[in-house]
Amino acid sequence: MSTTPVPGDHVARARRLADELLRPSAERVDRTTVPRASLDAWAAQGLLGLTGPRAYGGAQASPQVVREVNAVMAGACGATWFVATQHTMPLMTVAGSANASLRERRLAALCTGELLAGVAFSHLRRPGPPAVRATRVPGGWRLDGHVAWTTGWGLVDVVLLAGRSDDDEVVFSLIDAREGDGLTASPPLALAAMSATRTVTLDLDGLHVPDADVAEVTGGADWRAADALRTANAGPHVFGLQRECARRLAETASAQDDGTAAALAHALASEGQRLRRVADTLVDEVPAHERVEDRLAVRASATELALRTATALVAATGGAAMALDAAPQRLVREAVFYLVQAQTPPVREALLQLWRDTGA
Repeated sequence: MSTTPVPGDHVARARRLADELLRPSAERVDRTTVPRASLDAWAAQGLLGLTGPRAYGGAQASPQVVREVNAVMAGACGATWFVATQHTMPLMTVAGSANASLRERRLAALCTGELLAGVAFSHLRRPGPPAVRATRVPGGWRLDGHVAWTTGWGLVDVVLLAGRSDDDEVVFSLIDAREGDGLTASPPLALAAMSATRTVTLDLDGLHVPDADVAEVTGGADWRAADALRTANAGPHVFGLQRECARRLAETASAQDDGTAAALAHALASEGQRLRRVADTLVDEVPAHERVEDRLAVRASATELALRTATALVAATGGAAMALDAAPQRLVREAVFYLVQAQTPPVREALLQLWRDTGA
């Protein structure tokens, strides 16, 4: 079975940034907004371009390194991680695009983090008519509809925006993140968790996207099949949060000389390590289309474990955990958020089935 990698240079940089910048400011950020300066610091350490090709300034890091960096950052400050992680899909989409003009104009800046990218595509997972309709017009595409979830508005420079045609073609384009010319953004949504991420809705009314900005056009069925495989896996951010909560629980137990809490912290940390080894093995050693049910079950177990560990931290901390400047209440809200983040019907079914079977 695969194991967590020995820290490389990027992992060491991530840990240093987490300790010196993200973790100390996480509660303040949670109550306000993610600073662009924190994202720029992430970029300055080469951490936004981990998956980018070296020829364009990216790190072309191994999947193991990418996962550990995400785990470290998500454990330190979930809101900052959530804004930054949006950047990965636009970078990889542009890197793999057949649109050479778009690659040459945008990819290097995405790899270095000079351009910070967000996404607007989760509506593709919704059944029924297109939430964002893409219509072919001379020289490009017209987009009309409503985007229910776009993170990082006002922080990101560009957005990978998806629409779907009546013929079930999925169109991905990289647009500038600004209002006007058929695009209107709402004020940032008030959310129970991740409110600091400047998540908005977008309304599109005749937004014209020229062919020069189109990164990919693919069949809807093909995209949905690939997305189902991607979302089946447990994410490293969940393991990062769970590890952070287990560590804090152990520290709380030590400070209170609480043997029960100490034993629980050890058991939860061990359970998280075991699940992560299983998740890593499925990603690294098993073809993506195989053992999908196992992947879904591991994702459900990891998400439930993160919530259980965060809840244990709140209970061990006591009433002080309810203060808005206390880490436990933030961490438990982040764990709740991960119950629904990138949720598909199979992901939801696996989690509910876990709770049904365990009587939770």
